[in-house]
Amino acid sequence: MCQLLGMNCNVPTDICFSFTGFQKRGGETDVHADGWGIAFFEGRGVRLFLDPQPSAQSPIAELVRNYPIRSLNVVAHIRKATQGIVSLENTHPFQRELWGRYWVYAHNGNLPQFRPALDGSFLPVGNTDSERIFCWLLQSLRQRFGNAPPARDALFAALHELSYPLAGMGIFNFLLSNGEWLMAHCSTELSYIVRRAPFNMAHLKDEDVMVDFSQVTTPNDRVAIIATQPLTDNEPWVTMPPGSLWLFHEGEAASHRITQPGPKKSLGGI
Repeated sequence: MCQLLGMNCNVPTDICFSFTGFQKRGGETDVHADGWGIAFFEGRGVRLFLDPQPSAQSPIAELVRNYPIRSLNVVAHIRKATQGIVSLENTHPFQRELWGRYWVYAHNGNLPQFRPALDGSFLPVGNTDSERIFCWLLQSLRQRFGNAPPARDALFAALHELSYPLAGMGIFNFLLSNGEWLMAHCSTELSYIVRRAPFNMAHLKDEDVMVDFSQVTTPNDRVAIIATQPLTDNEPWVTMPPGSLWLFHEGEAASHRITQPGPKKSLGGI
């Protein structure tokens, strides 16, 4: 399966340290060699890098690794293809506009039986189940809330309602952000850590690299890192329970809901 990486902060922060370890999992320390991508929110814009080549050998990944882009929300993905050919159009994260904001989505899993009806407001460009699900999620939100964005709590409740039945159909881990917050759904495997003062040393699992965060942060900084598997081997990562949806805002887990996966059924909207 694929691997996910997300970052949510209270001040713009670069993800170079975490991405250094994550990049190695794309064909070097793990088998996810079917492409990779990363999206950085900058204000209302998104800086998106995609490459269908393995991240461990990608010159674009090396650029990202050494380019300290500062962002409040980052979504990254390395792919192990299950549905759809290895190609640029099938490379995550995917991006769409809704309610005047860009939304970015990356998926780890496989839902071969989920074939939602799409009304044309959002359509996939590639042929992955992941992009189809993303289009369906945004379509369903627009059907429920119309042309005006809802309050955050109402949006979180709606995404929880949409997500938990799909978790009963297969593996459905995902990251979703509109630049204001980052949501993470754990179907099988996802962990997070919140780094805050007092900051300590951190050591990567996938490469012998260590950083002293106390030297590169201020006492008020707060950073949440979400990953399929912990990226460091000396920090207390929190394992998300299966069937849980989490909302990260300003560098901390602001809300979460935990349910058991729902029954298998066909969903066409809310």
